[in-house]
Amino acid sequence: MMFFGRHGWSGESGRTYTFKCALTKHGIPNDSGGIYVFVRRRFGFFLQALYVGKAANLRGRLVGHEKWGTAWWILGATERHVMRVATEDERRKIEEDLIRGLKPRMNDVQMPRCEDDAPNTPELRHWWQVRREITAWFAGLFGMKPKKAHDGHVHVHR
Repeated sequence: MMFFGRHGWSGESGRTYTFKCALTKHGIPNDSGGIYVFVRRRFGFFLQALYVGKAANLRGRLVGHEKWGTAWWILGATERHVMRVATEDERRKIEEDLIRGLKPRMNDVQMPRCEDDAPNTPELRHWWQVRREITAWFAGLFGMKPKKAHDGHVHVHR
């Protein structure tokens, strides 16, 4: 890995996406859609994703982004990583995969508790269901039983 070159971010599906570090607005592709990540770099090589987003026009979206001030000033973001993605459908799938995998603190990460929270992508939906079945099996093993709350979510209680 180069210090400020390309970096791979992995999603919940296990797929790794390659991003280019954009330190200035000139490093952001113009008139190109894609995915971006606000990143905090610690001790040179330790990277933390703070926010993942998608845009139909990366430069138009990132220059003056409303969350960059918080990411930079409060959370210590040092750079933006960008990846070109041509279609809106593909951008949506990749963004969802990365948010569920990286759980960046500035995104509203939702832990799926019921069918309404399930991922839209078939592969992610499959692994989400597998994790739910494993959790239910362990809950039964330890004498915990699922309880349906008033909000429609299933919670595990003793």
